[in-house]
Amino acid sequence: MKNSDMILVLLRQQGVIHLQDVRAQGLSPSSLYWLQRTGRIVRVGRGRYALLELPVTEHHTLAEASRRAPKAVVCLLSALRFHGLTTQAPFEVWLAIANKAWQPTPSGLPLRFVRFSGDAFTMGVEIHVVENVQVKVYSVAKTVADCFKYRHKIGLDVAIEALRDALHQRKATVDELWQFAEICRVQAVIKPYIEAML
Repeated sequence: MKNSDMILVLLRQQGVIHLQDVRAQGLSPSSLYWLQRTGRIVRVGRGRYALLELPVTEHHTLAEASRRAPKAVVCLLSALRFHGLTTQAPFEVWLAIANKAWQPTPSGLPLRFVRFSGDAFTMGVEIHVVENVQVKVYSVAKTVADCFKYRHKIGLDVAIEALRDALHQRKATVDELWQFAEICRVQAVIKPYIEAML
């Protein structure tokens, strides 16, 4: 199998590949550049390539971020956008990483890291496939609780809007919201807003 064919197989498996991926497989970067020049693949970012026929979705940056930081979980504003709970389009991808985990370098993709620990990091994680990449995203109820926990970073108005939309769109129940409010230790903060919306 030729280098270029092996690169195409790699692209079909992973959706987006990096120049480092090609080198790690022992393949020649010149084959990657040849595929780009002949129009079979397209450059989607600095050192990142995808198949030309691969549809780029609205969540493309989440797929890219998950490839860069596979142990991270999409959170806060980016998770709200993924779940359709905000009209804002954050210019950074918000990612949660474990408290003592190594923080990947952004390398051309705007990433914003938040450190979570214990159950606040591990609970409420959903796995979605975006452009052939497994993307970890916090559930709606967990995301809303996180928004109240980080209200000083993202704004209380964003947290209230997320809570209202989650309840009105029936994307989370009060029990689910309360469960994650306990995990995130924001019961006292979120309680009056839940009561006002019921």
